[in-house]
Amino acid sequence: MRNFKNLLFVALFFVTATVLGQTKITGTIVDETNQSLPGASVLEKGTSNGTDTDFDGKFSLKTNSNSGTLVISFIGYKTKEVTFSSSKTNVGKIQLVEDATLDEVVITATSFAIDRKTPVAVSTIKAADIERKLGTQEFPEVLKSTPGVYATKSGGGFGDGRINLRGFDSENVAVMINGVPVNDMENGRVYWSNWAGLSDVTSAMQVQRGLGASKVAVPSIGGTINILSKTSDVEKGGNVIASTGNDGYQKYGFTLSTGLMDNGFASTVSFAKTTGEGYVDGTQFNGFNYFVNFSKEINENHKLSFTTFGSPQRHGQRQNRSTIATYRNAESGIRFNPDWGYKNGQVTHIEDNFYHKSQTSLNHYWTMSDVTSLSTAVYVSYGTGGGGGTAGSNTELFKTRLGGSDQPVDLDNIVEINRANGALGSEAILRASRNDHEWYGVLSTFKTELTDNFNLIAGLDWRTYTGKHFREVTDLLGGQYFLDDSDVNNPNAALKVGDKFSYNNDGNVGWLGFFGQIEYDGDDFNAFVSTSFQNTSYQRVDYFQYAPTSDLRTSDKYNFQGYSIKAGANYILDGQNNVFANIGYFERPANFGAVFTNFDNEEINPDAENQKIFSMELGYGLRGEKFAANVNLYRTEWRDRTFTESIPNQTAGQDDYTANILGVNAIHQGVEVDFTYKPTGNFTLTGMLSLGDWKWDNDILDTPIFDGDQNQVATVDLLIKDLKVADAAQTTAALGMLYKFWDKTSITVDYNYFANLYSDFDILGSANITETGDVKQPSVRPGDTWKAPNYSTFDASLRHGFTLGEFDTTLTARVNNLFNTEYIADALDASDPLVWFGYGRTFSLSAKIKF
Repeated sequence: MRNFKNLLFVALFFVTATVLGQTKITGTIVDETNQSLPGASVLEKGTSNGTDTDFDGKFSLKTNSNSGTLVISFIGYKTKEVTFSSSKTNVGKIQLVEDATLDEVVITATSFAIDRKTPVAVSTIKAADIERKLGTQEFPEVLKSTPGVYATKSGGGFGDGRINLRGFDSENVAVMINGVPVNDMENGRVYWSNWAGLSDVTSAMQVQRGLGASKVAVPSIGGTINILSKTSDVEKGGNVIASTGNDGYQKYGFTLSTGLMDNGFASTVSFAKTTGEGYVDGTQFNGFNYFVNFSKEINENHKLSFTTFGSPQRHGQRQNRSTIATYRNAESGIRFNPDWGYKNGQVTHIEDNFYHKSQTSLNHYWTMSDVTSLSTAVYVSYGTGGGGGTAGSNTELFKTRLGGSDQPVDLDNIVEINRANGALGSEAILRASRNDHEWYGVLSTFKTELTDNFNLIAGLDWRTYTGKHFREVTDLLGGQYFLDDSDVNNPNAALKVGDKFSYNNDGNVGWLGFFGQIEYDGDDFNAFVSTSFQNTSYQRVDYFQYAPTSDLRTSDKYNFQGYSIKAGANYILDGQNNVFANIGYFERPANFGAVFTNFDNEEINPDAENQKIFSMELGYGLRGEKFAANVNLYRTEWRDRTFTESIPNQTAGQDDYTANILGVNAIHQGVEVDFTYKPTGNFTLTGMLSLGDWKWDNDILDTPIFDGDQNQVATVDLLIKDLKVADAAQTTAALGMLYKFWDKTSITVDYNYFANLYSDFDILGSANITETGDVKQPSVRPGDTWKAPNYSTFDASLRHGFTLGEFDTTLTARVNNLFNTEYIADALDASDPLVWFGYGRTFSLSAKIKF
């Protein structure tokens, strides 16, 4: 008994000594501009005990001793050591400076949301890189030198850019802002014009290719793009910006911050205005973007943060492709746009886009104990706006132009005809297809340390969404009214501007998801196993096709379940080499259109097949003193895919056709290589090569085709087996150079190469689309889809920092497509391919003054 008491005393002594020797250290990591660095590594020197910073660059680390040294590192910054002691548990703000030596090429991704390491292929873009490389490009284009990425401007309107990741479009790439998903709840798409000002307030952007490491029940097939906005700045101050560029581009803005006040309160406000004529004819634009953040440190365990931002904008669009010969013969060349005209001497957009999508969130950060935390975001997003086009009984009038076929549309001619009609009303009008929505959600993530090496993470993701779809009259073009009988409750209506017609329906989407993950974090080995479950509900309300008393006006609610399971591991072989692998399978519910396949509440597919995805990846990393590289091999099998395909209607101003396509199979596989080389402290060379092999794996029969009024006009067979997946270059390469003349002066040159870009297959083929009934296309297997010519571009920028009086000032000059290369960025297969050319040479000059 005495021996037992002695042993117990010794055990209690060591436990007490250990507890007394532990110290909770807190602090904030920022860059040279005092912006927080989320995902920075904080390690207790001489141990494997460490953590990563959160969204705000803050960290909390329970050390093993009362005093010692913290080792702080972040991609592209010099490692810094800071001493700590029990008498100074808050080390305050720690500023890192850009590293003149080799950037670490990260294989094990650090998630921005919580401190964890996961074995996925990842690229991180810092705010300084965005400022250096964006210029007048679309926001997704800053990622074009990333492996597996293909980004273009589509038709060329402001904010109309798109991005593909490993051959998957935005419907299948999870895009999150501050960890909150923003993909459309009905079809999964991301409209980048809604986020046109996001580049101004982004602190970091991370691209995780493949399965990704998102902490919500979002099954990302191609990958995950996680964008982190700025939060309230640590220090009081701000900046003003001014930019000018080609084709009348002008941008002005400012940012103000109170800094962190003694009462724990901080706020940051940012605003900017952007205008321009547009590189493409008839694509003038006018946009604003705003960002507001208020945060309050209630105590050491609780913090609240309120953020709201948005980018209301309006811009002309080019929706319709043209043949290569049309561009060659057009007076404005590759800038030619058939979708605009003049009315009463003023530019009038036949196709345009106007939208304002706001996102507002209230975040609560709760440190429940030294080992347990809870982060919860309550958010709301409102969207209002749509896209313009034409309607009427005689839309052929929009083919009459002010001169030759390459000139603007003569809208005054239509005005005269409509006025002459008198009581008969307008034959042709301008309209807008609206897509307003309300979106509410709660996202909560719980984390606890089970042991020194094992962590448990669990999450709840709840959302409710209502999309309001209708068409409205925007311009009668001289007529007294517009006759329409599409509303069974108001037949033969004489419509004025602002009245709804053609269709008017709501889509209600509900979502409830759960996420759980077990992580192992060792010195040389990291691994995770995660699973998620989600229930998605769809309901449709139609105000035009059914009377208010009809039982069919509001459909039943249909529920669909999906789940995922994935695992991965990373092993550090030695100081220079590591390998990783991940594997996963998930089933995702079909999208809204796959359930309500015919745009009504009667012909419903209540047993729509889940989409089934199996993915695996292997990776290898090398880190040397001056050279680092990654190699990734991946394969993704996608079964029972459902998607909505847009089919261009080559009548100017007319809506594209759409096809709800079900049961498609595809295989995406490839290899990716990227590297960084720093032979000297002032010179950095980066490069990548991505080789993809993406093909459709089956034929699809009896696919319905709909016109812009949501009427079925044809049924076609899609004989696409073994055709190449279109819309993204399957081979890409990049080479970049950064040279620093002085600390604040540098030049950047980027070379990008794109090959094996295949056109979209022509779904309509030889079908005779008369819009009067069902037409079956002959089942003829097409040949290989048309392949666009390979192309390459050079971009360059020059940055110079200096002091203007008491203010730090930075000038950035940027030129994209330096040698004015002519290239085709998008194509639709046809006997004579229909294409969009990419932009020629563009330029910008910007100034940023900090105070």
